[in-house]
Amino acid sequence: MIVNSARFHISSQSVEGCPAGMKHEFAFIGRSNVGKSSLINMLTGQKSLAMTSSTPGKTMLINHFLINDQWYLVDLPGYGYAQRSRADRDRLLKMIRGYILGRAQMTCLFLLIDGRHKPQANDMEFMRWLGENGVPFCIVFTKLDKLSSSAAKAATAAYCAAILEEWEELPPVFRTSAVDKRGRNEILDYIEQLCRLPVGG
Repeated sequence: MIVNSARFHISSQSVEGCPAGMKHEFAFIGRSNVGKSSLINMLTGQKSLAMTSSTPGKTMLINHFLINDQWYLVDLPGYGYAQRSRADRDRLLKMIRGYILGRAQMTCLFLLIDGRHKPQANDMEFMRWLGENGVPFCIVFTKLDKLSSSAAKAATAAYCAAILEEWEELPPVFRTSAVDKRGRNEILDYIEQLCRLPVGG
């Protein structure tokens, strides 16, 4: 897929405020500081479409970006940011779950994982929740440019092996870097394939 246009469309505080219509939506989520904004900018070919920050936890709303006037890329708030208040964490969790479970247009959820780290409890718990609720998702390993080729391969393989201790099979897995753009074509091609399916099907 070639991205010819990408523009911010709307921010919403709940699923009820999301755009009307039946365009495919592909949502991106992960722990705070996983490199989500950088990945979104890399995928769309724009340096500042999604706000990047050295301070984790900046995304507080459901952000819709319209791609090629055909489908939405959705930037969801990150989770696992301990410095937020309990009330903020609860509100964001309600927002995230409300969107994921209540948005028929969401075709696939891309779960971002920092490929440098061993499996984190809240990532594994989130995957379990997705599985229990039948949510279609992919795993996107990020920041792999920060590891050597062999170390990146070993780290992601070990992570996948840990997932298979609980799951019968892996969801689709993408290995990426916002710096060297690895994984970009693979993710966009996968989205292009899913866009051929009926929305909400």
